[in-house]
Amino acid sequence: MSSEEQLSAIKGAKVLMVGAGGIGCELLKTLALSGFQDIHIIDMDTIEVSNLNRQFLFRQSHVGQSKAKVARDVVLRFRPNISITPYHANVKESRFNVDFYKEFDVVLNGLDNLDARRHVNRLCLAADVPLVESGTTGFLGQVTVHLKGKTECYECQPKPAPKTYPVCTITSTPSKFVHCIVWAKDLLFAKLFGDKNLENDLNVRSSDATNLSEHSEDVFECRKGEDIEQYGRRIYDHVFGHNIEVALSNEETWKNRNRPRPIYSKDVFPDKLTKENGKTEKGSATDDVSAMASLGLKNPQDIWSLAENSRVFYESLRLFFLKRQKEIGNLTFDKDDQLAVEFVTAAANIRASSFGIPLHSLFEAKGIAGNIVHAVATTNAIIAGLIVIEAIKVLKKDSNSYRMTYCLEHPSKKLLLMPVEPYEPNKSCYVCSETPLSLEVNTHHSKLRDFVEKIVKAKLGMNFPVIMSGASIIYEIGEDLEEDMVAIYAANLERALSELPSPVISGTVLTIEDLQQEFSCRINIKHREEFDEEREPDGMLLSGWVEAPVDKNNNNSIGNGESTSSALSMEEIQEGEKDVEIQETSESAENVTGKKRKLSEVSKGTIPDHSGLPDESSRNQNQLEKPDVDDEDDELIISNDWESLTKKKRL
Repeated sequence: MSSEEQLSAIKGAKVLMVGAGGIGCELLKTLALSGFQDIHIIDMDTIEVSNLNRQFLFRQSHVGQSKAKVARDVVLRFRPNISITPYHANVKESRFNVDFYKEFDVVLNGLDNLDARRHVNRLCLAADVPLVESGTTGFLGQVTVHLKGKTECYECQPKPAPKTYPVCTITSTPSKFVHCIVWAKDLLFAKLFGDKNLENDLNVRSSDATNLSEHSEDVFECRKGEDIEQYGRRIYDHVFGHNIEVALSNEETWKNRNRPRPIYSKDVFPDKLTKENGKTEKGSATDDVSAMASLGLKNPQDIWSLAENSRVFYESLRLFFLKRQKEIGNLTFDKDDQLAVEFVTAAANIRASSFGIPLHSLFEAKGIAGNIVHAVATTNAIIAGLIVIEAIKVLKKDSNSYRMTYCLEHPSKKLLLMPVEPYEPNKSCYVCSETPLSLEVNTHHSKLRDFVEKIVKAKLGMNFPVIMSGASIIYEIGEDLEEDMVAIYAANLERALSELPSPVISGTVLTIEDLQQEFSCRINIKHREEFDEEREPDGMLLSGWVEAPVDKNNNNSIGNGESTSSALSMEEIQEGEKDVEIQETSESAENVTGKKRKLSEVSKGTIPDHSGLPDESSRNQNQLEKPDVDDEDDELIISNDWESLTKKKRL
C-alpha cells in the first residue's frame, strides 16, 4: 500500500477507543496527530488529582469532570477539524452492543481491569472487528493484536485470578504483611466505620462476656458514658490482646507455627493519651484531618515503631469520631482517604508486630491496601505509539506484519522493545473455540447463587447470563423479565444445585449464554464431596481452560501455533492503579520458539530450569504474592532465542 493509500485508509477509518486514562490520553493525542479523523472514546471515570502526574491532557481545573469529554475538548484545540465523540459511560452498558461495535474498523483498548477487557474481547469477536489490546505497569508494557479466527483472542490464555485468602488465615494465622492489611482494611475498618449490618468475621465478643450466645455484648459498640479514649483503649485491647489470647488457646494451631504475642494498651500507651500526643482535642483539628499531622509525623516512608503505630491507631480512631462522625456507618476504605490509610497502616502494623511480621511504612501499606501500581508516563507514551502502529497495519490489512510488542525495563539482546508474531487461536479456548469446561462442585451443598457469583460472573465474566439445563432455563438476568419469572429465578438462587426444578447433578451439562456479549459456553458438572479450604476457597473448581499443549513427539504445539506460553499475555499489565498478581510458570524447553524465561531472570542474566510444561493444578499452586506490582500482573516471559521468535510461521 502506498503512502497515499495508507493516509487515505487512516483518514477514512472509524476508530473506537476504550479508556481515556494514562494510555488513553497518549493514544488520543497520537491518533489525532497521525491523521485519524473519526474517533470515538468510551470512559466512565472522572478526573482525580492523582491522575494529573501522567494523564497530561488534564489539569487541576478539570478535576471531577468526565475524562472522555475533557480529553476530546483538549485535543480539539490543536486538531479542530477532526471528529471526536466522547461517551461518559460504562463500556458494559447495553447500548454498546454488537451492532455498535460493527460500526468501527478497529477497536483500541486502554483499560485497567480484566472484566472490561474480557467484555470488549467478546464483543469484538461477535462483531468480527479487530482488537488492539494494551497495558502498562511501571516500566513494563505490551501491545497485542487480536483478529477473529486468525490470532488468539484476549482470553485464549488463562489469566490468574485475583488473589484471595482463606478467612482462617486472615483472622487467625497471618504470615505475611498483606494478610495484616486485608484484616485491617476488610475486617477492622469495615467493622468500626462501615455498615453495621454486614457480616464480619472478627471476633466481636468481649472477654468479660458471660457466654457466647447471640445476646452477648458486641465489643465494637460504644458503651453509655464511655469517652473516646476509653473506647479506643477497649477496642485496642480486644483486637490486639483478647483476640490473640483466644487464638493462642488452640494449642493445635501453634504446633508448627510461631506463637503470636498479645499486645495491650497498658503496655504501649501512656496513662493519658492526649498528654503524650501533645494536643488537646481542640488543638488536634487539622484541615485535612490527619493523624500524622496531629502527631507531628511527617515522612510517609518512615517505618513507625509499635508505640508510634499505636498512637496513630488511637489518633485516627479519635479523629473519625470527632471530625467525621456523620460518615461512620457508611464508610468504605478509599486509598485517597488519608485518615483511612493511616488507620489501616497502624492497625496492620500492630497486628504484624504481634505475629512477628516485619513492619511497613505508610507509603508501602497504602500501595498494598490500595492495589497501587505506580505508573510511568513514558511507558504509556511508548505503548500508545505501538498501538497506533498496529492499528495502521490492521487498516492496511497487512496481517504478515502484525506484532505483539513488549516493552521491557532492562534490555534483552540490546532491545527494550520485543516484537513477537501473534499466535494462532488456542483450540482449547472456551471463548473463541467454544471448548466445553468442567466444574467440580458439591451439588448437594453449593447453591445456584454460589455458581452464578463465583463462576458465571467472576470466572466467566458474564453480565446478563442465561443458564440452561437441557431445554429448561434455571436462571436468567434481563431487563424485560416478567415479575413472576424474576421471583422464580430469585428462589432458585437459594436452592442447592441438586434441588433445582431441573436438578444439576454429576453428568449434567449446563449451557450459559450472555445475550449482550453474544457469547455462550458449556460446562460439564462433576459432583465432588470435599474441597481444600486453603487451596480451593470457592468450594468449586473450574477446569478445561488451559494453555495449548505441546506435542512432545514432533516438537510442535497443538492448537496454538508454535507456542504454549502466554508470551507476556499480561492479564493485568495495565495502566491503572490496580493490584497485580505475579504467577510463576515454567515453559516447555521443547517449544520450537526457544526457551522462555522470566523478565526478572533476563535482567539477572540467568536461565531458569524448564523441566516441562506443568499441569493446571501445579501452575495454580505456584502463585507468588507481589502486591501492587494484583494481586494483577501476569509474569513476563520472553524468549531466550529472539531470532527464532521473529522467524515464526506466518499466520
